[in-house]
Amino acid sequence: LYLEDLYVSPEHRGKGAGMALLRQLARIAVDHDCGRFEWSVLDWNTPSIALYDSLGARPQSEWIRYRLTGDELHALAAQARPLDPQPCTPAP
Repeated sequence: LYLEDLYVSPEHRGKGAGMALLRQLARIAVDHDCGRFEWSVLDWNTPSIALYDSLGARPQSEWIRYRLTGDELHALAAQARPLDPQPCTPAP
């Protein structure tokens, strides 16, 4: 299970909302036989990192996140050939 972003409004922080959400997501992962539950956190977010560490979650060092935006995104997109508008055929 991959969690893109967990955001708790400032007025609800420190009251268990984030923990409750993580528990429910862990339950979903287990119920659906997911082999893991992963998410990202910004390196400056020390309160969240401390919470995740306390759960037994461990940071992953094998992956490096990349982002392409702005002019570079448009330049790469401009290099793509137009797609042929062929209808999708269902698998047999």
